[in-house]
Amino acid sequence: MAPTDETGQAARPASPFGTTPPGRPPAEGAAGPNARMPRWLPRAMVLALTLIAVFQLGSWAFHQLTGLLINVLIAFFLALAVEPAVSWMAVRGMRRGLATGLVFLAVMIAAAGFVTLLSSMLAGQMVKMVEDFPEYLDSVINWINGHFHTELRRVDVQEGLLRSDWLRNYVQNSATGVLDVSAQVIGGLFQLLTITLFSFYFAADGPRLRRALCSVLPPARQAEVLRAWEIAVKKTGGYLYSRGLMALISGIAHFILLQILDVPYAPVLAVWVGLVSQFIPTIGTYLAGALPMLIAFTVDPWYALWVLIFVVVYQQFENYMLQPKLTSKTVDIHPAVAFGSVIAGTALLGAVGALIAIPAVATLQAFLGAYVRRYDVTDDPRVQGPQGPRGPRGPGSGPGLLERVQQVRNLWNRRPGASPRPEAGESGAGSS
Repeated sequence: MAPTDETGQAARPASPFGTTPPGRPPAEGAAGPNARMPRWLPRAMVLALTLIAVFQLGSWAFHQLTGLLINVLIAFFLALAVEPAVSWMAVRGMRRGLATGLVFLAVMIAAAGFVTLLSSMLAGQMVKMVEDFPEYLDSVINWINGHFHTELRRVDVQEGLLRSDWLRNYVQNSATGVLDVSAQVIGGLFQLLTITLFSFYFAADGPRLRRALCSVLPPARQAEVLRAWEIAVKKTGGYLYSRGLMALISGIAHFILLQILDVPYAPVLAVWVGLVSQFIPTIGTYLAGALPMLIAFTVDPWYALWVLIFVVVYQQFENYMLQPKLTSKTVDIHPAVAFGSVIAGTALLGAVGALIAIPAVATLQAFLGAYVRRYDVTDDPRVQGPQGPRGPRGPGSGPGLLERVQQVRNLWNRRPGASPRPEAGESGAGSS
């Protein structure tokens, strides 16, 4: 039986030369008794933990600063919008800071005036509704008593409402909601102040900001940045100015209608329709037309129907005739691209994204258009579209009205049982 060592394994035979034979290598994956951790492993673990910590910290900071970043983005686009007016004043010798202050002062005066007029209109309508509420209640009670043979009185209805638990709960919830509304109003004012300050600094120090940005870029990149900046100013300013012109035209058209119908607060409602319909994408038209319809309904229900018809007809006129001509030279993007950009901007940034989506996409399209090489399109029917014997179907290329009348007349004469009628030339020859 072979001798064994302390571990129970068979002892290796001694070498005849008095030396110990080399041991067998350890099995694969088994660490020797003196194996050490690789030197790079602790460093890799520390680096991985550091990267994870930095990512988590950056993610937390980004979520905390999302509101500030959105305000800065809005301020940047507002600065781009007022850049042409500020530059026009600066070229004529006015200091840039003073020119920016005058532009912002004019905008704030116009906004404050509009808000004041709109608030006075709403307050007047609410006071009128409160004053006329007893008459409305009497008419409803008389209608119920006449149709259902009841004996309701206004005093009983008022006492029932005042003693009801529903009214008590509603007043308590309203008192709690007032605090929430106050906090939202204060937060909105602070956000408006932040946007105004950032946009003022961006517009007043525009050249300094461009110099600071170009100072860290090579000359070739500097030219591209300045070109992108110029395109952004042109597209954003053009978009807002074209929208402002369309708002003016829309306001004048609706003011004429409201004056004809003798609807109260016609100037304020016209300004409301013009601004909301142009500067709130997608749903702005319907939101703008709701308030004039409501005010017109208080005068006469048929007036509300006329306002609705006019809003729909004017919207079609604006979409197919007015807007393409005004925005073709300023924004110049396809309607489908504009609609998709508004949806994408709303999904990313909400209402703010919907407002800045179109000028942002127009700027990107104009900037990238210089780097896209275009070729002549082949004269292929699959590219040019279906063509008739007179060429492509376009405005004025089809048969005229007289030709269509003659075709219908010929078909009528060829119906079964119809007697053939001589043509005009034949009848004239026969009579002679």
